[in-house]
Amino acid sequence: MKITVVGAGIMGLSAAWALQRNGHQVTVYEQGEIPNHLGSSVNQQRLIRFPYGDSLAYTRMVWDAYQAWEQLWKDIGTKLYMQTGTLVLAGANTDEDWAYSSARTLEQLGLSVHWFDTDGLKANFPLFLFNSNESGFYLDSGGVLLAKEIIKKLSQHLTNLGVTLHTNSPVYEVDTGRGRIVLANQKIVDADILIVAAGPWVKRLLPEFGQRITPSRQVIVYIEPPTSLVARWTSTPMVLDVDPSSGFYLVPSVMGTSIKLGSNNFTMTGEPDSERLTSETEALANYKLCQRRLRDFKEYSLKDASTCFYSVAPHKRFIIESIGSSWIMSGFSGHGFKFGPLFGLALADAIADRFNKDELSQWAAGYQLT
Repeated sequence: MKITVVGAGIMGLSAAWALQRNGHQVTVYEQGEIPNHLGSSVNQQRLIRFPYGDSLAYTRMVWDAYQAWEQLWKDIGTKLYMQTGTLVLAGANTDEDWAYSSARTLEQLGLSVHWFDTDGLKANFPLFLFNSNESGFYLDSGGVLLAKEIIKKLSQHLTNLGVTLHTNSPVYEVDTGRGRIVLANQKIVDADILIVAAGPWVKRLLPEFGQRITPSRQVIVYIEPPTSLVARWTSTPMVLDVDPSSGFYLVPSVMGTSIKLGSNNFTMTGEPDSERLTSETEALANYKLCQRRLRDFKEYSLKDASTCFYSVAPHKRFIIESIGSSWIMSGFSGHGFKFGPLFGLALADAIADRFNKDELSQWAAGYQLT
């Protein structure tokens, strides 16, 4: 079949990859370059980790995601991933606390976690500061996906296989019933199946559907450790600090990347075509998120800052839905990158009638299938 994909982020390219493997004729339209520095997928690194609160479905899905990545590494001829381990810091020991509910869910799946009290945290993770009576758990699993390099290698791989990638080709209209798109020059492109994976821009292309999606402007900063600690940061785990008021995630510097820091809280505001400049005030505010966590914080410097947009769906549930002759992939809420290849393969199975469409949508949304 002839298939058109709108968007060359991780979801669009993963769908193109899986569909090409099934023998379809695939064409991708991207509004910018590939990688598009404005895209949600494109920065130095993204995380893959098992902790998912009380969501048994998404926690279990990470197993399958790892297998899908292995297939992609095999196809593109390189592995752009580094295992770091995962350190989750807990708040008060309550049933509602995300860290404790994550640990319970992990144990249901046979993934044992190693809990540390305050003294254990201080002894095993000396780069960080911990409050008295604080606890946390560690998993060997979890690591860093080199996001920008993955987009580069995957797009090159697809080009080599005959997938047509149109860059700087914004789509102005979509007709989900006909599987049709209209480009800026009024050129009409028809396909048997249309896949819209346009991230936060889905609101522009599908206004009615876009009511379910909220663009969220997020500031990310990169920090530089003192020279004496550079080597230690290459063997430091990712850190998930789940404090509801000032929590953050921290990505260690592996495989030539910088230490990345971002807030756990979504702004739920902003327009993806504007508001791209990061002010000094915003950068410093994010930089200081880890002030209470990093030992000798004043020795760390703010290296860089950038702004990205996530497409956030209610309850952060992913959306993969069939409409007419089209499929919509959206609402990945900042935590979808890890599932890109898995969702691409699942969508290809649905198009081949190997996966029920409704069940695919329920599964992607994190609901248990009976």
